[in-house]
Amino acid sequence: MKLVIAIIQDEDSSRVISALMNDGYSVTKLATTGGFLRAGNTTLLAGVEDDRLAGCLSIIEKLCKSRRQMTASPMAGGIAGVYAQMPIEVTVGGATVFVLDVEQFHKY
Repeated sequence: MKLVIAIIQDEDSSRVISALMNDGYSVTKLATTGGFLRAGNTTLLAGVEDDRLAGCLSIIEKLCKSRRQMTASPMAGGIAGVYAQMPIEVTVGGATVFVLDVEQFHKY
């Protein structure tokens, strides 16, 4: 058995959760915040049997697409500690997925 930890953008979460549940995967949703953009994202936890891992990862990959977005980034400059907002384009979305071996699993 594997534990899949998928960090995805909030915008993709409902589609991914629905698709996983429709295919019989149990999913736990955690609301999390990313460090770089300090924007909301979703972390999904799923316990997956080894023979179903590829299907789970395929759903996540198919539904979590990267996209470009404009955001404001604070830039130091000017007079003694004055900060100006500078618009920058960043890539958001996609998924960061960790797959861990599960030594034991208990459901009470």
